Amino acid sequence: MTAPSSCHTRPLAVTMGDPAGIGPEIVARMFLRRPVQRHWMVVGDPLVMRHALAALDPAARVRRITISAEARFDDGVLNVLASSEGVSLPPIGRISAESGRAAYAAIIAAVRLARTGTVRGMVTAPIHKEALAAAGLHYPGHTEILAEQAGGAGVAMMLANEDIRVVLVTIHCSLRDAIRRADHPAQMAAIRLAHAGARALGIERPRVAVAGLNPHAGEGGLFGDEEARIIAPAIAQARREGIDASGPWPGDTVFMQAREGRFDVVVAQYHDQGLIPVKYMGLAQGVNITLGLPFVRTSPDHGTAFDIAGRGVADPSSLETAFDYALRLTGAAT
Repeated sequence: MTAPSSCHTRPLAVTMGDPAGIGPEIVARMFLRRPVQRHWMVVGDPLVMRHALAALDPAARVRRITISAEARFDDGVLNVLASSEGVSLPPIGRISAESGRAAYAAIIAAVRLARTGTVRGMVTAPIHKEALAAAGLHYPGHTEILAEQAGGAGVAMMLANEDIRVVLVTIHCSLRDAIRRADHPAQMAAIRLAHAGARALGIERPRVAVAGLNPHAGEGGLFGDEEARIIAPAIAQARREGIDASGPWPGDTVFMQAREGRFDVVVAQYHDQGLIPVKYMGLAQGVNITLGLPFVRTSPDHGTAFDIAGRGVADPSSLETAFDYALRLTGAAT
């Protein structure tokens, strides 16, 4: 995730997310709330973004662009690079193939910009997995799309806020599959990416805590042998590689210890084990960082919120946090 030295001269790309959810609204609201920090462009549908912006400020304007070179950042106009062109607004707050296709098109266009170095990184507004499926796009989420577009790169999800950072060994799968997938290679990949991700955030020698899979980290084999058979050997190998890894620690206490400052990042074995502690502390300051990509990608730590879409009450704080993390990871101050 090391950014080129010229990254500060290039804009960030922000995808609109699912156009039926709160994505367009929180993107528009962030634009209006940060009048001196607008060196970025939206990738999405100009009609959708024009509607979202006008609902918040009828005087605000959208500039439709087809290539990034057409963007201007000094005139108070929101630049929207057209990745799709709807003739009408999608049904707000409802799953549709139309919305799934538009959300996917925005991601693909933003990845293309990031991979070619046209933008210094990308921030993605929330998408809806069922809308993707309705469009015939069977991905569990952003992470899998990005990994595929990056050539099958080994990636991991880091969830972070000001108190704790968590990296997942397994992501979007059933608990049954998570146990099967949490093998030695998966452990090593997550530990290495946790170490690298924490270093990218400015922690020189990260203390990596690895959570156990079973209650009480297996209780010496009474509740399962994955800790002794799989997780502990991976920790030992990571330590031989110079990573300050420890564990396996019981999953019910390791996050509390991280919050108290004992660890810099926790490697969690499965989705809910890692995300519940982060989200319990509040969605507003949580951010999702995809580790292992050849470019920076961050996103809010929440979903499309169909229940409040179109009501003008969505909070952009998590998107703004994701935006700030993207700036931090690309070495940009503004």
